[in-house]
Formats: sequence, structure tokens, C-alpha cells
Amino acid sequence: MTTKERITEEALTLFAEKGYKGTSVKNIADAVGIKDASLYNHFKSKQEIFDSIVCLISKHISRLSQTLGIPQYDKQDSPLSDFFIKLDLEGLKKITEESFIFYLTDPYIARFWRIAHMEQYSNPQIYSMFRKIFMEDAIDYQEKLFKEMMDQGVFYPGDARATAISFYAPIYLLLSMYSNQPERKDEALKILDRQIEDFFRIYRKKD
Repeated sequence: MTTKERITEEALTLFAEKGYKGTSVKNIADAVGIKDASLYNHFKSKQEIFDSIVCLISKHISRLSQTLGIPQYDKQDSPLSDFFIKLDLEGLKKITEESFIFYLTDPYIARFWRIAHMEQYSNPQIYSMFRKIFMEDAIDYQEKLFKEMMDQGVFYPGDARATAISFYAPIYLLLSMYSNQPERKDEALKILDRQIEDFFRIYRKKD
């Protein structure tokens, strides 16, 4: 691990423990084992360190999509529905469960989640970044997916954004409920499976 990566890693831990405001550049430098001046050779400010954490989280999430083979909605030559139409109920459960476990147990996501909820009232900018990644981007992706599914007659016609929120809101709620109790993931997964079954039954047309 490079010094720059160590700075990002220690900063993520400190921000999660003490909050963004409660962590100084000196705190981060001490945790890495370098002097303040040396840290500034890698980052210009504490904000720049935090920005690097956001980039790290985004890359982490992208790797999850690649691992699961989930297409990205910015690739216009590969409609999202082409992938999801092939999924039956069990296939949808599997992908949703694996994604849920990743978000619940990944150490980077867990620390970032904690930072955002600590800072949501004192630092709106940080919470805005969290909101974009874990709310807006997720719903935008699913809205596009469900719109394609409706256009192709796989889902019943309706408001694609409302459908996306209906799908994602219970998942987000479960993540919030169990974010500090990953050892209870099996309990959460049972609830998640019932949610997916109900969603599939209500929105997807029968063959």
C-alpha cells in the first residue's frame, strides 16, 4: 500500500470514529506515521482527502457491478433490460442478496455510511455526496431499468421512478437498520427475500 493509499485508509477510519470536523490533518498524519508536511505532499487539504475517499467508494461499487455482471446504464449500446429480462425470481434474489451483503459488510462502505450519518446535519456537503451515491444514483439506475422493462412489456406499465423507489426503499431501510449489526445479515436477508418476492409478483407480468 502506498503512502497516499495509507493516508486515505487512515482518514476513512478516523472520520468514521471522530467525524470529519473532529479529525485534523495532524490526526491523520499521526495515524499514518508521517509528519504533517509530508502529508501535504500527497493531498492539499483534508477536503481533498475526503474527495479521494468518495472516489474510492465509487470505484468499489463499480467493481461490485463488474463482479456480478450487472451492466452500467451509461453504456447505450447494451440496454439494461437485456440482462434483467433473463432473470427469474431466484436470479433476481441472488443478485439482490449479493449486493445487499456487499453494502452491509464491506469495510469501506460501512465506514463511509457511518461518516455520512454522523455528518448529515453538521456537514450537508458530505451528506449530499452520500445521498448521490446511495440514493439518487441507485434510483436513477433502477428507473431507467424499469422503464425499459415496461417498454418491452415485461413489467406492467406505470411510473418507472415510483417503481424504482418501491424496489429500493425497503432495501435502503434494511441497510440502515442493520448497518451496525452485520452479524445479523441472515435475519435481514430473510426479510429482503420476502420483499423481492412481493415486488416480483406485483410488477412483473406473468409469462
